[in-house]
Amino acid sequence: MRLRDKVAVITGAGRGIGKGIALKFAQEGAKVVVADIDPRTAQETAEEILKGGGQARWIKMDVTKKAEAEGMVAFALKEFGQIDVLVNNAGIVLAGLFVESSEEEWDRIIAVNLKGVVFCTQAAVKEMMKKKSGKIINIASRLGKVGGPYVSSYTATKFAVIGLTQSNAQEFAPYINVNAICPGIVLTEMWDYLSEVLGKIRGISPEEVISNRITQQVPMGRGQYPEDVAKVALFLASSDADYITGQALNDSGGQEMR
Repeated sequence: MRLRDKVAVITGAGRGIGKGIALKFAQEGAKVVVADIDPRTAQETAEEILKGGGQARWIKMDVTKKAEAEGMVAFALKEFGQIDVLVNNAGIVLAGLFVESSEEEWDRIIAVNLKGVVFCTQAAVKEMMKKKSGKIINIASRLGKVGGPYVSSYTATKFAVIGLTQSNAQEFAPYINVNAICPGIVLTEMWDYLSEVLGKIRGISPEEVISNRITQQVPMGRGQYPEDVAKVALFLASSDADYITGQALNDSGGQEMR
């Protein structure tokens, strides 16, 4: 019960990595606010936590709207009285040829992946500073450290998230820890989409895309699951990581080693 009596707000927690983190945090004693733009999946995650004996509330919110980010924090305070951990997980990926990417696509991915982190962090930090403690965990990517073809907009936003993590860590110290996690190939719906698009570009099947990536790029020889990321998030949210801030931890099976 490493997060007993802590309140954690997790964006994009209706499915994928966010859901994995929400379930793990609840198992470790946290009271969890499940935030997602999809109310159905948000409710499902919260209900799964409740059925397992944990504490959870869910809220429909759009991270690209500053007012909704502030409303999410207000909801957490109303339901649980405090906020100790914020996990900025909500994100999207758009793949394709760089020269064909549209202004609308760039605006959309920047709004979700970067501005969403900004708005939610701004809202949460105001409350964390009042009690002079808190943990902020940003879900970045190995593509926030090394670029990749056909995902230029995603890569650009994840590089930005790591830079934001470092700046925030310095500005909010010594009271708030701000860190990022950089996963690799996490086998969720996002990679289902990516493998399909990349397969069409390269003329191979989606299954071959994933298989080739894993065999050629991952020393540990397997893809990731949300549980793999959740374990790292738990460490960063716990008191075990009280002296760690400004870091972008690689969690990619050796895919990235710096």
